[in-house]
Amino acid sequence: MFRKMVLLAVSVSAVLGAAAQKREVMLDKVVAVVGGSAILHSQVEEAAREMVAQRRAQGYTSDRDPFNEALEGLMTRKLLYNQAQIDSVDVNTGEIVSRVEEQVQQMIDMAGSIRELETQHHMAIFNIREILRQNAEEQAYANAMQGEVVNKVKVIPGEVERFYKTIDKDSLPMIAEQYVYAQITKYPKSMVEAKQRTRERLLDMRERIITGQARFENLARMYSVDGSAMRGGELDPTPLAGFDKAFGDALGELKPGQISEVVESQFGFHIIQMIEKRGNLYRARHILLRPVYTSDELGASLQTLDSLAAAIRSDSITFEKAALRHSDDASSKMNGGIVSNHDILERYNAYDARLTQTKFLKEDFGKMGYKSIDDYNAISRLEVGGVSDAYLTEDMLGNQLAKIVKLVEVIPTHKASLNEDYLSLEEMALNAKQERVFRDWLSKRIDAMYVYIAPEYRDGAFENKLWVK
Repeated sequence: MFRKMVLLAVSVSAVLGAAAQKREVMLDKVVAVVGGSAILHSQVEEAAREMVAQRRAQGYTSDRDPFNEALEGLMTRKLLYNQAQIDSVDVNTGEIVSRVEEQVQQMIDMAGSIRELETQHHMAIFNIREILRQNAEEQAYANAMQGEVVNKVKVIPGEVERFYKTIDKDSLPMIAEQYVYAQITKYPKSMVEAKQRTRERLLDMRERIITGQARFENLARMYSVDGSAMRGGELDPTPLAGFDKAFGDALGELKPGQISEVVESQFGFHIIQMIEKRGNLYRARHILLRPVYTSDELGASLQTLDSLAAAIRSDSITFEKAALRHSDDASSKMNGGIVSNHDILERYNAYDARLTQTKFLKEDFGKMGYKSIDDYNAISRLEVGGVSDAYLTEDMLGNQLAKIVKLVEVIPTHKASLNEDYLSLEEMALNAKQERVFRDWLSKRIDAMYVYIAPEYRDGAFENKLWVK
């Protein structure tokens, strides 16, 4: 993705710190105005402090003056925000409100109480909430506007090759050690029984809610395995097309306050409560459960795979044939068990054969929605060609299963090459092109939009010289 180097995502502490400082200073000087948006000295100072602290934590420093760099970042954000208003760019304001509410609740939990939070920031809770909402909304519009500019930018193979040839070979990125591995997976045979147990649990919860014995939100907090549990199961306002199809179909049939029957989606089993509909956006809450197996049921899968691993090690059967005959993973069994990112691309509706990868970095394991850290723990103990013992893990949707893996190849750390690391170089070429396109667009918009910088701040080393008019 195009790195948003020109945007300054101001943190909670910077936003509220600047607001508190404005209360303490009788007259907070206007440093700059972009379009209809003013930037105050206190805002730039807080943003600069936050930027320096973040970079120190990352072990990174810049030769630029932090105040000047922060000012240019804020001016860019204000320009993008104002242009988004002119172009009527859409953002999900309901999602912004929901996230701000979650953020405020987390702050209250950390402070211990609303009163303590108000004391810390020297302002009432409704002021804190409104400041965070305004900042989040402005950032969302700025990001969306930048996306409108760069998301249509593409590169073709010829451009990637030219980009590669123009890079100083000493500047080529180092590609860390990569792993190619194969797997055989086995879900418990008792999956049907486990699914039925899950349905029955949800039906019992539904009955308790309908009869007034329990509140939906409380049961969601106690039992739901979804990230929305801490919000009582409430989801961000979303159009039906944004949900899993089965989930969306069930939600679309509900009226406000109604609770669905048990719904099976790719994520597990749900009961859904409709809250309200605004335009094409649906507010709903849900309880998500996944099948849970007994230790005996899981142990049976482990025993099956341990026996298969022993047969492979004794050359009674090859790993490739064993994967084809016994693995439950449809995306790898037809390819000798070789693991790819095919499932991830399909999960996010981004499948493109050209993007298929079978080489994984250590940092790819344990990423949310990527490969399990359990896989890395298993292959890191193997020699090339070795087969692991069976172990329990979860698939990318959180379902329990057993697995054995084979380490196929370890690719040592090396400088990126066009043949071996095309996708990495393509991403670099795309980033560079998007950055050029954005800078050209920014220059044109600076020229067309009202920009004022107070005289004493005009001598800063701005990357874009057109800011000073």
